[in-house]
Amino acid sequence: MPSEPGALRRALGPLSEFLHDEAAGGVVLLVATVAALVWANAAGDGYEAAWHHELRIGIGDAALALDLRHWVDDALMAVFFFVVGLEIKRELVSGELQDRRAAALPVLAALGGVALPAAIFAVTMRGTAESAGWAVPAATDIAFAVGVMALLGDRVPSGLKLFLLTIAIVDDIAAIVLIAAFYSAGLALSWLVLAVAGLGLVVVLQRLGVARMWPYAAVGIVVWVATHESGVHATIAGVALGLLTPARPIGGRRVLEQLEQRLHPISAFAIVPLFALANAGVDFGGGVLGDAVHSRLAWAIGVSLVVGKALGISAATFAGVRLGWGTLPAGVRPVQVAGVAALGGIGFTVSLFITQLAYEAPLTITMAKVGIFAGSLVSGVLGAAILARGR
Repeated sequence: MPSEPGALRRALGPLSEFLHDEAAGGVVLLVATVAALVWANAAGDGYEAAWHHELRIGIGDAALALDLRHWVDDALMAVFFFVVGLEIKRELVSGELQDRRAAALPVLAALGGVALPAAIFAVTMRGTAESAGWAVPAATDIAFAVGVMALLGDRVPSGLKLFLLTIAIVDDIAAIVLIAAFYSAGLALSWLVLAVAGLGLVVVLQRLGVARMWPYAAVGIVVWVATHESGVHATIAGVALGLLTPARPIGGRRVLEQLEQRLHPISAFAIVPLFALANAGVDFGGGVLGDAVHSRLAWAIGVSLVVGKALGISAATFAGVRLGWGTLPAGVRPVQVAGVAALGGIGFTVSLFITQLAYEAPLTITMAKVGIFAGSLVSGVLGAAILARGR
């Protein structure tokens, strides 16, 4: 097999830089997570108090007042989802998702990895108040998953990295749909109409050949505010704007590629770690770990991530191969698919994000976070062990 990084660049093309940023971003994300845990346990209630400090932006009645955590979750994460939208658009136009046959297998694998964990959680928590979090274990954290792969070096073939990335992208699409469909509040029609009109204006600007960024940025802010006020989660505005970004050059500028190159490092190295700092803190004092051991919710999330993701991705992949709907990438063995499926259980960032949308009670959120931490840790260790021995 050709050596890295030459083979990786030839196999993945523009995705190689994306994978590199995600792998390095996973290290920063881990540091931010540890920092959040240390802060929460050292400061006690001070951690929550800091993130509940209100910040008001705007003038008079036009001002928007949110606490710091919501500014991170609703505003900064909209940029994260904008980058996700850009990546989805690029994959649909010129990447793996462009070729339906090549995309069929990882798409099927991703859907299996979303459906089975959600089903396991829904059955386990049926009839309880916590059943609203059924989508929490359905997500995969690409930064941590790719980071684990990066640690294994050339023991992981390029085709397997691309397979994981495609699964993660489809997983992101599913998460976006779930957030929009099931985790939005009551709709305010007038604001929703304004958001849609703003998206229409973006299309008009593109048709007029406007190449400067500031008009789009101004309209994008209006779309975000309107989406936030409409009851649809504000991060959906970021996704929509990303998907509307043209893949063809405008005024000689390759807008999509330029935006992705500029914003992806900011997302990977600043926004996502800041999100972890704001949301990953759990005070383990007061018997929290003991409560988690006996928590049905924590076990449901942990088992859904570890078992549901591993079985869902593996079973869907092998079923697709058996039915002739697709073939495994060159050089990829079935045992390595099992390793990737296990890594799919690292559901950190988006799982925490959906937790904040699904639950309000602090104790419930804490139990959910412990389940996410435990499930993600076990999945990461299991996936790394399988891939390390897979060759």
